[in-house]
Amino acid sequence: MTTKSKSIRPFGVKDQVGYVFGDMAGSFVNLFVDAYFLTFCTYALGIDAKWMASLFLFARLWDAVNDPIIGTFPDRWRLGKSGNKFTPWIKLFMIPLALSGVLCFSNVPFTGVALHAWVAFVYVLFGMSYTGTSMPFGAMANAVSTDPVDRSKLSRARSIGGGLVGAVALSMVPVFCFDANENIIPERFTLLAVIFGVCCIVSYLILCNFTLERVKDEKPAGEKFDYGKVIKAALKNRPLIGVMVATIGSMLTITGSSQTYSYIYKEVYHNTDMIMVATVAAMPFMFVVFPMIPKLVKKYGKRNVILITSAFSLVVSLLKVVFYVDNVVLFTALNIASMVGQTAFTMLIWALVSDCLDYSEWKMGVRSDGSMYSLYTFSRKIGSTLASTGIAFFLGVVGYVSGQNVVQTPEAVTGIYYVCNLIPVICYALQMIGVGLIFNLDKQKTDEMYAEMAKIRAAKGE
Repeated sequence: MTTKSKSIRPFGVKDQVGYVFGDMAGSFVNLFVDAYFLTFCTYALGIDAKWMASLFLFARLWDAVNDPIIGTFPDRWRLGKSGNKFTPWIKLFMIPLALSGVLCFSNVPFTGVALHAWVAFVYVLFGMSYTGTSMPFGAMANAVSTDPVDRSKLSRARSIGGGLVGAVALSMVPVFCFDANENIIPERFTLLAVIFGVCCIVSYLILCNFTLERVKDEKPAGEKFDYGKVIKAALKNRPLIGVMVATIGSMLTITGSSQTYSYIYKEVYHNTDMIMVATVAAMPFMFVVFPMIPKLVKKYGKRNVILITSAFSLVVSLLKVVFYVDNVVLFTALNIASMVGQTAFTMLIWALVSDCLDYSEWKMGVRSDGSMYSLYTFSRKIGSTLASTGIAFFLGVVGYVSGQNVVQTPEAVTGIYYVCNLIPVICYALQMIGVGLIFNLDKQKTDEMYAEMAKIRAAKGE
């Protein structure tokens, strides 16, 4: 492994800006699909919610096969002549990802088996394409710089990207894609998917031009890639396992809450306009928390910041379950307040993942960022799957009926309320278990790890 030469510009703001756009790129498609694919299929296409639950489960079983395979690609092969390990793979998969988003929201003239086969095909295509871009994007942080402070800045930058797409782009959906009677307009979902697809490609190109891979992982000639060695190292990597458990919880909220917004605001409060209000109102909150996080991390460490904020959010989320909130404004205010734990986690998780990858090299002598990161990425998909599958399944259980212009029963409306509000409770409990009980890299141990890693790399002349 070699690091930057004098001819390469040092790490700076440009790299961070590029990383913001990198997360925006994938989020344009991923957040849109996560938030509204279930809504589009149940309302516009009239597909049963329980069948959608089966699809989400099947898709993740397939991910269990293809994610680790795609994750090894950068470790096995180099594309092009740039010498970069990750950006060529992003360029290869970004167009299929953008296209898959458009196909997911196409109001096709199919019925019966053909319609169900189409929905399954486009969703699996989306999942594989997203893995092809998100895995190298996340893993490339360790190729941008070896400095843990730089990586924390990249992690924070990444949280801004997804946050901006969620707060700005997704806030357009309920206003643009629902009519005055709270019914969806299918062709507008398609148009928005096209716009988001173009934004996805442009943003990835900005990432590839702004954020430089300075750390070159050069394997000795003739050395074969040993995936079994990577798996063994991952199973012994306690911090990585803890982060994966916490991330499953995090994705329950990211995916689950975004998917249930349209149901709870439409069926419980009969006010889909509040989706935009809730989304936009969260932006100032994010910008208030943003400058506070680095100061808190410097004083208390990443692990403690996540634990404290998650505990606060768990209490607020429990209030919505214990007390049925009839007022839509109060419900939205509590939702925003409960976001502090998720905001802190999102800003710090990628720095924690980089710590886990370095821990593997420190303790086991194994450095395969792409493959190791793909294992972590799979935990994100597990969380998304549990959210999507669980929500679709329990919507069916509480009596929700698919289709447009359907009046739900009072029992179904009450069930929708509790299904939606139990998700954050489970989320923050898992974040506290993963980071508090399993993850064992506190501030002191992390500082010790990087001090020793610096000596090892200096001895190797890196």
